[in-house]
Parts: sequence; structure tokens; C-alpha cells
Amino acid sequence: MCLAVPARVAAVEERYAWIEAYGNRRRVATGLVPEVKVGDYVLVHAGCVLQVIDEPEAKETLRLLEEVYGTSL
Repeated sequence: MCLAVPARVAAVEERYAWIEAYGNRRRVATGLVPEVKVGDYVLVHAGCVLQVIDEPEAKETLRLLEEVYGTSL
């Protein structure tokens, strides 16, 4: 099963963004969604931003993931 995880964009550098999720920060590619900006919530899979999502959707998805998987994500 593949899973795209919501994350908040903390910084943008050319074709990459730094995202924050679950207390972690990592660099991901923005080539599929070049309009990403700081503060956006995005879905990330395999190191790539797939789409921008709204904050309520991101927070609800994070809540559900934590409910299903606990805090080990």
C-alpha cells in the first residue's frame, strides 16, 4: 500500500521545499506542483509533493493517521 502524508511547507528553494511533519523536517521535490509556497499544506509521497491541500483536510488526515498508527509515524 502506498500512502501520501500531509505536511506543512517550511521553506522553498528553487525546485525543492522543506516540509515538516511529525516533528521531522525533510527536503522534497516540487516539480509536480511548482506553485508551492511557505505555509501551504501538501501531500507528499516518495519525496515528491503531489498536491496542495487545505489546512483542515491536512489536520484531519494527520489526526486519522495518528489514530490508526499511533505516534510511531
